[in-house]
Amino acid sequence: MPLEPSHPLSDGRTADSALVRALRGDRPERTPVWFMRQAGRSLPEYRELRAGGDMLQACLTPEMASEITLQPVRRHGVDAGIFFSDIVVPVLLAGVDVRIVAGRGPVIDSPVRSASDVLRLRPLEPDALDPVREAVRLTVEQLGTTPLIGFAGAPFTLAAYLVEGGPSKDQMRARAMMHADPHAWAGLLNWCADVTGEFLRAQVESGASAAQLFDSWIGSVSKNDYVRRVAPHSKRALDHLRGFDVPRIHFGLGTAPILREIAGLGVDAIGIDWRTPLDEASAVLDDAIPLQGNIDPALLTAPWPALAAHAEGVLKAGKKAPAHVANLGHGVPPETDPDVLSRLVRLIHGEEPSPTPEHGWS
Repeated sequence: MPLEPSHPLSDGRTADSALVRALRGDRPERTPVWFMRQAGRSLPEYRELRAGGDMLQACLTPEMASEITLQPVRRHGVDAGIFFSDIVVPVLLAGVDVRIVAGRGPVIDSPVRSASDVLRLRPLEPDALDPVREAVRLTVEQLGTTPLIGFAGAPFTLAAYLVEGGPSKDQMRARAMMHADPHAWAGLLNWCADVTGEFLRAQVESGASAAQLFDSWIGSVSKNDYVRRVAPHSKRALDHLRGFDVPRIHFGLGTAPILREIAGLGVDAIGIDWRTPLDEASAVLDDAIPLQGNIDPALLTAPWPALAAHAEGVLKAGKKAPAHVANLGHGVPPETDPDVLSRLVRLIHGEEPSPTPEHGWS
């Protein structure tokens, strides 16, 4: 079914925004920019609002999730909001006992490691997503002509959390299950694809003007395993948006070997991490797909001239693609000075002078 007439893409509020134009391959007058994890711990107003409360409860309190989403848009002047939530929210809403542990991340006390564990997983009931829908509606009302990006975790990354029981450096148990019990693995990834796809669909239906699928841990998987045992499930997740004319972005870490395969998912733009220059990534993709990225987050704590010169190099490399959305090559670190992000936005928008010695920046 098509987007509702009141949707920001349908009624014209965001259809001509710099972000949406870039994601659709049209290079706007100025490069749009937003930052992954722009909403959250780097902002003092976020820390004041949260004040030690439960992370997942914040995600499911519509007024709080909306306010947190809006905070970086107000402060930094970015070209999009990214919906404040967590990739495990749909897993929680489907009945899995998951909690966020400070300093570690999502933790599942009863990991999913066998066929019988997979069979116990329940589908996500549509009304469970009502708090998400309400948070998106509240946010879109406030954003006006600034688009909101919906987001969800890719099936592999969700499955990795479920199998490992929490964050892991190399996803060894998940990769072992992939081969030791391929039928259970396929069942688990289908379940992950459906719950995360419904989560993404709820955001788009409620007003998100773009959608991003995050595959944070996909760099641990071989190219052959990605093609055979992961990519079909990522496509299944994105297929929940079938019929909606909304730009779709894929972002993953360590994806240089599988960029062509990611393009085969049917996405409109691909996020590139900091490891691969944008012009090289674009060449792999035959200069045919808009790119997003890929300022190194480590440089946010470097002296301003170094960060500014690096960002301008990224903007130059991004000109090889049909269009470019400036972003980081991963998320904003919590220790980032918010004023640095605001200044970086002004630089990308052409409102700060170029980083040349005569300006005497420090």
